[in-house]
Amino acid sequence: MKSLMIIFGILMILSAGYLYMICPRIFGRPDISGFLGVYYAHRGLFDNRTNAPENSVNAIRKAVEAGYGIEFDIQLTKDDVPVVFHDASLKRMCNVEGNIWEYTWEELQKLRLADSDQTIPTLEKVLSVVNGKVPLIIEYKMDRADTVICELGNRILKHYKGRYCVESFHPFALRWYRKHRPDIVRGQLSEDFAKGGKKNPVLKIVTYLLTNFVTRPDFIAYCHRDAGNISRRICRKLGALSVAWTVKNQKQYERVRSQFDLFIFDSFLLR
Repeated sequence: MKSLMIIFGILMILSAGYLYMICPRIFGRPDISGFLGVYYAHRGLFDNRTNAPENSVNAIRKAVEAGYGIEFDIQLTKDDVPVVFHDASLKRMCNVEGNIWEYTWEELQKLRLADSDQTIPTLEKVLSVVNGKVPLIIEYKMDRADTVICELGNRILKHYKGRYCVESFHPFALRWYRKHRPDIVRGQLSEDFAKGGKKNPVLKIVTYLLTNFVTRPDFIAYCHRDAGNISRRICRKLGALSVAWTVKNQKQYERVRSQFDLFIFDSFLLR
């Protein structure tokens, strides 16, 4: 009996520790009502075969005109200009070698997105196009543990009058916002990294949201295919908004619509 009590006590301690680790923000949560009831166009309402490729001004404008919220990504150029672009590499979208942080803003303006006449826009330009008309989910791309992008992004965003929230795969970005901008809704991005063959133990920690004790996110943005993740489900029970990325057809949406609160989509029109 004594042994059973010890085992039970250990299990209780481990369970309490796990819940503490993954718990989202409970107290002092900002108002999230303005983000509800809206579908979010992934990288704008884009089609890379047209003159509205992903994260372009045209794609952003199309999403605004259609009344969709928008999810987009920001990175820094070599000269520390926050720009809206997804990949680290420029190869897929601009057909040139190198990473975006290896080019200055002026150099990037000579490139074109896909087969369009569109160029890589600045964060300021995208915000001016949206102009508060639809809510935004802004992803900080951080390939390194350097939060200068948060500082420079916030320098621009603090003057923006529209509704926006921030998200990142990198917990350091959320930790920065927790410390410096607790008034802003923040979200942890994740997925089941092991499914992609990635066995890095750090990614395993993010898969199960075990950095939440450092970041205390308001929402969890999780790959829709991994909706069954236990930590994501518990966070939703504890009050965190649950966001699905990226739904690409109606069948996928119907399969997970009851398991998430907000949806990021592309490749079809979600209604």
